[in-house]
Amino acid sequence: MRCAGLAMVAAMALPGAVGAQSSPVTGGTSAQGDVAVTIYSNDVALVQDTRSLALPKGVSRQDFPDVSTNIRPETVRLSVAGADIVEQNYDYDLLSPRALMEKAVGQTITLVRTNPATGAESREAARVLATNGGVVLQIGNRIEILRDDGLPVRVVFESLPPSLRARPTLSVTLDAVTGGARPVTLSYLTGGFGWSADYVALFDEAKSSIDVQGWVTLRNNGGTTFVNADTVLVAGAPGADPGLGSGGGRRGGVTRFAPGTLPGTETADRARLGDYYLYPLGHRTTLAANQQKQVSFLSVNAVPAKKGYEFRNDWLGAQDDPQSAATTLSFSSARSGGLGDALPAGTVRVYVRDAKGQPQFIGENSIGHTPMGSSLALRTGEAFDVKVKPTVEKREQIKSDEWERTGRYRITDSKDGTRTVAIDRQVTYWRTTMRYALTNARPEPVTVDVVQAGLDTYFHDTRVPTESVPGTQRSLDERVWHVTVPANGASVLTVAFDTRY
Repeated sequence: MRCAGLAMVAAMALPGAVGAQSSPVTGGTSAQGDVAVTIYSNDVALVQDTRSLALPKGVSRQDFPDVSTNIRPETVRLSVAGADIVEQNYDYDLLSPRALMEKAVGQTITLVRTNPATGAESREAARVLATNGGVVLQIGNRIEILRDDGLPVRVVFESLPPSLRARPTLSVTLDAVTGGARPVTLSYLTGGFGWSADYVALFDEAKSSIDVQGWVTLRNNGGTTFVNADTVLVAGAPGADPGLGSGGGRRGGVTRFAPGTLPGTETADRARLGDYYLYPLGHRTTLAANQQKQVSFLSVNAVPAKKGYEFRNDWLGAQDDPQSAATTLSFSSARSGGLGDALPAGTVRVYVRDAKGQPQFIGENSIGHTPMGSSLALRTGEAFDVKVKPTVEKREQIKSDEWERTGRYRITDSKDGTRTVAIDRQVTYWRTTMRYALTNARPEPVTVDVVQAGLDTYFHDTRVPTESVPGTQRSLDERVWHVTVPANGASVLTVAFDTRY
């Protein structure tokens, strides 16, 4: 159930959402039939338009106005019973004043001028010579440029060129076995469509819970309106590298999660399309030309969540001054104790209430396509009162006999058979001692996840001989320590690393 406070925060986070949904549809009556639009997140949509046509027997040309202005003609598929497709053409030369004038080159038009003082009209014939950067006319024995100076003048054409269309039109030549009315389904891919997800999270630190409202923003950047369309959103980018799409997190910068982020293993209660989840809208909607609108798809309250702190340090990273730890927000998308849904890629914006009870924005981060059952730890900003100062205390050479210094290899050749060869190599080894000083000015104790990165090298053999707090190897490149810092106090973490660099 959606709460009033969360609805207010969602309205703050998505300005113009109500206005976008209520935008009027302009233009005349559409020639479209029963329209279904499947929108992907990579500027691709599938349009399926079922219309009723009265076909004569034999060969005839049928026009399909009001197709997308960004149609990909090579993807058109026409399903019609009792008829074969002979030829199809997409007429994208749309009627406009400029196109009409360009088609009139070499022809005669009529100029109608109005005297501003008397209102009297005068007409004269003019031959259009060129439209390169302006309209060049021949009027009698003189050459004149049609000026755009605001004076009352208009151009009259005798007729419309047959190649110009008032609306984007696909024409198909069909050969019908028998005549009569029948349904025809036109399917095609088009560009100019897209959608993205946004999440508004209202965090209650005292209750350790969040209320989450999920929105999808639909975009129709084309010039065609799709009226009362059955709309389905696909969380995925078919045919594209997911790492470069909206769900991979690499476009526009790398999305980094705090320690504790784990992919889920639960199946969401949603329809699927191959390896993608479907998010159908709960009602038909009109996708107006050059419009975007927001539609709610997720609303949950009182989901368990907790705040944490994280500090990530690069290899040999040292700071003269203490650095702020990152604030993190942890929650789950599981069915039990979580959001209970698979989450399409998008941006999570976090709010908390101030002393007056008003929601205030505290930070945001992006997520990729997230399976249900995932554990998420999002960085939302920098902490004011929690600081970490990393220092390289010591970096020294260590004896090679503390490491394996002899390598034995088994060699097989055609003459001597198999033999074992021992090779001694002179290798330099290093021991680096790091010190992380943590301070906490808050009136309650905090736990900081200290992450040391840059541990993975060509040799893949970094070792940790000593550490003052037990750590966990998050990956070959990163090790994590959960360090407790008392209220209004300080803690120190010391770690030694043995490396070959």
